Amino acid sequence: MKDQILTHLKDPEKLEMLYRSNKGTFKSDFAILYPEVKGSLIAEFWNERLNYESDEINWRNGKDLLFVLFASLVAGFIAKLPAILGIEEEFFYPRNIGFIVFPMLAAYFAWKNKLSIGKIAVIVITILTGVIFINSVPDVQESDTLILSCIHLLLFLWGILGFAFVGGKRKNIEKRLGFLKYNGDLLVISALICIAGGIMTGITIGLFSLLGINIEQFYFEYIVVFALPAVPILGTYLTQTNPHLVGKVSPVIARIFSPLVLVMLVIYLVAMVYSGKDPYNDREFLLIFNVLLIGVMAIIFFSVAGSSESDKSKPEVIILILLSVVTILVNGIALSAILFRISELGITPNRIAVLGANLLILVNLVMVTAKLLKATSKKENPEGVGNVIAGYLPVYIIWAIIVAFTFPLIFGI
Repeated sequence: MKDQILTHLKDPEKLEMLYRSNKGTFKSDFAILYPEVKGSLIAEFWNERLNYESDEINWRNGKDLLFVLFASLVAGFIAKLPAILGIEEEFFYPRNIGFIVFPMLAAYFAWKNKLSIGKIAVIVITILTGVIFINSVPDVQESDTLILSCIHLLLFLWGILGFAFVGGKRKNIEKRLGFLKYNGDLLVISALICIAGGIMTGITIGLFSLLGINIEQFYFEYIVVFALPAVPILGTYLTQTNPHLVGKVSPVIARIFSPLVLVMLVIYLVAMVYSGKDPYNDREFLLIFNVLLIGVMAIIFFSVAGSSESDKSKPEVIILILLSVVTILVNGIALSAILFRISELGITPNRIAVLGANLLILVNLVMVTAKLLKATSKKENPEGVGNVIAGYLPVYIIWAIIVAFTFPLIFGI
């Protein structure tokens, strides 16, 4: 969109059309272009318009709200299918929890981006393929392969959501980076909605209990089961129509936690040496180690994605470099532990899945660290780091597809 903004900079009508077609992308791209075009009357007008802070929430028009309401009801209905159709909850939810919300979010972005029939068909077919496949896998108790397939299916559905978010423009790096930022903003606003909903739930149940009426079972079975799937749908609507609500919160959170996580990681590694615990002989410890690794990677990604529109200060870049280096060390320990367990105990689906994920993360971390080092020497700006992260996202999705769809066939259940 940057090229279109530049081309039509002296055409107010066309700029307004571009803005209305995708407000979030227009705002981010204009912010990048503004240093080049500032001084012109139209550029100054748009700068003031886009950066005007309002305390009011924009609810857009009735069609948007009706879509959100309809999508929330459909998601709640899907969540209630076990009760409606008599399906065992232990069978339904592990396999289908991702299909409660992700298709609704993908439908929202497909609608807002006005995707072509062909692209919508691709989204529908891939989602249906996932539904049919995962529900066709035999129901075996304590199956590692099934658990792996269910977990990686969520990442696969996340990839479909990303396809809808970028409007099917898979090679648009800026859109991919915007997708990461959207995820960070969605986490923040969803957490706030859940906190408010939890307070309301406690007050409601408490007030009815004062009247001697026990509504807990009814409330959780018919209110909460519809409200929980509605949280990310409502959160998505708010982040897209009111970017000022959390647009500046997630980058601040990332900046605060980056140095704190760095200190925590260093202390944790030192404590691990003295505690006698190690991931080589303790399977649960290795699992926690990998969860920690993914969490730190998310902090790095959201820190870069959340502020890619402007250059970071040198101390912030240095902190990210140190955090990346320490994370590479953590990744190296986890990787060596996995290889040790494979050599000693043999190949299992879990070990192969974790080995593949750790190798992918290691490569991504090395690429990010290299870009950050160049940013400190002024050879590149931190926006290049975001491009590396965004460009690497399809690799994770491909691995998720391999694990989710081929591991049950290769290793059995």
